[in-house]
Order: sequence, then structure tokens, then C-alpha cells
Amino acid sequence: VASLLGRIMRPDDANVAGNVHGGTILKMIEEAGAIISTRHCNSQDGERCVAALARVERTDFLSPMCIGEVAHVSAEITYTSKHSVEVQVNVMSENILTGNKKLTNKATLWYVPLSLKNVDKVLEVPPVVYSRQEQEEEGRKRYEAQKLERMETKWRNGDIVQPVPNPEPNTVSYSQSSLIHLVGPSDCTLHGFVHGGVTMKLMDEVAGIVAARHCKTNIVTASVDAINFHDKIRKGCVITISGRMTFTSNKSMEIEVLVDADPVVDNSQKRYRAASAFFTYVSLSQEGKSLPVPQLLPETEDEKKRFEEGKGRYLQMKAKRQGQADPQP
Repeated sequence: VASLLGRIMRPDDANVAGNVHGGTILKMIEEAGAIISTRHCNSQDGERCVAALARVERTDFLSPMCIGEVAHVSAEITYTSKHSVEVQVNVMSENILTGNKKLTNKATLWYVPLSLKNVDKVLEVPPVVYSRQEQEEEGRKRYEAQKLERMETKWRNGDIVQPVPNPEPNTVSYSQSSLIHLVGPSDCTLHGFVHGGVTMKLMDEVAGIVAARHCKTNIVTASVDAINFHDKIRKGCVITISGRMTFTSNKSMEIEVLVDADPVVDNSQKRYRAASAFFTYVSLSQEGKSLPVPQLLPETEDEKKRFEEGKGRYLQMKAKRQGQADPQP
């Protein structure tokens, strides 16, 4: 079973240099995933449900998409556990003048089915039919790995981004940014909670502001580490999306983005951490070549610790990429 979406990229999808925002692509990826997983979860008789996004695995932006190109998004269900669905999504860009097509993204998303009668109730997922025997075993390994990683990210939930007066250039405080957004009906599903794609688009927007403030050039999203959705965001909440630079290599910047929800119309619930992720950006020249990035100057002990953690993630990913690039013996 596959779900297909496609649309032309317009000027309001892109930055001033004509590169489409990573958040626009993430939103399209999530829409395709939500359609196919909701369709699958309602394929049998029983309680009706809507599929809610729980996690997006690491996704790389393999090549920039530009205004005037058509984005083709295809989604496929690759694994189901008792209460979750794994969806794999591919994004192709098509130049409709030349007919050239390029793969720009591959993403893996996890959804859970929530009952329409009670959105706090998670329903069971109908099993998927696998085309070969090993698929189920491979999917189970991915399921166990992401479950473990989701648990590990929960310890960060108390951390908040505090403003600093008169920060120095190239420090964490200098580029850190926040965006405050009131969740309206257009951000939500018919059942009153926010589409995962809307949250991801806002997260990318904030990360992009942090990157642009830091290096003052044209910047594009290079990759997004796993995005974890810790809790649902309901209509009427005020969300604060905060971004801060954690690490810089010679040509890339890692930005941590935290989403906090404040249920202003519900006094019974306190502010809570709704989502978190690391975005990686690169700086581009007018010709589209990557530029050196100003080095981050961590000041506090916490900033130095986060810098070292970011360096660890960067080196791990670099080694993984080199391993994949090496010819197989």
C-alpha cells in the first residue's frame, strides 16, 4: 500500500535564495505518513481512530529543492507493532522544464492510532502483510531501537533556554531564538490536537533563524536527528519553540530545538515539554557551494558539555557515512 502526494514549490515555501525550507518538506513527509497510517489503522471493523506522529528517525536532505520544482512524496508501511506503525517516506524533486528527477529525502516515521472517542486511548494496529519473511524481524529490531532511544530523550525534559542580555557574537546566547505560537484550528486535526508536520515546520523555522543569526549567510537544512514527540499539543495551547546552537564543525552547525506547550485555557495542566530534536544546517555561497562556519564559543559548563555531546554525534555520523561510502570487500 502506498500513499502519494505531489505539489509545485512556490515562493512562500522557500528562503530568499530560492531554496525550499526543510520544514516545508518535513510537513509534506508527515502529511503522507499520516494519510497512509490512518488509512491502515481504520482498515478493519472496530473503533475509528486517527494516527498521531510519535517519532521521526534521522532524515538527511540529500539535495536542495528549489522554487518551481515539483515535490513527489511517496509513503509505504514497512512494519506494525501492537500499537504503532512504521512508515517509510521518499521525496523526489522534479524539474518540470527538463524532466530531471532527484531523490532529496528518505525518512522513517512512527505513528500511534488514537481513538476518535477518546484521544488519550491508544488502539491496536491491524497487522501488515510482509512480502518476505525477514521484513518483520528487521522491523522489530528498528522498533526496539527507537523505543529505547525515545526513553533516553526523556531526561532532557527539564532543560529550558534562558535569554542573556548583551551577548557576544558567536556565543550560544547571541544566536539563540524563540518563537511563540498560539495553536489555532488550522494547525490541528479534526480532533483538536496539532499535526506533527505543523510542529516540525515551526521547529525548522526557529533552527533556521539560529543558524542565520550565527553565520549571517544563506543557510539550508542538511539533516534532522530523531524528532521525538513526548506529548500531544491541543488546540488553544500556547507553544514556545526554542532553539540554541550546540555544536559547530568547520562546515556545519547543530541546533537543539525544544517545544514547550502551555495549556492557557486549562488551569489543571502545567507547562510541559512536547517535542525535541537536533537540526543540522550548512552555510551556502550564492553559487550554492558550502562555506566555512564561524566557530561556536561555548561559555558556561552546560554549553561546553552540550558542545562535546554534539561533537560526539557529529563524529559518529561522519564515521557512519564514511563506512557506507567505502567499497564493500
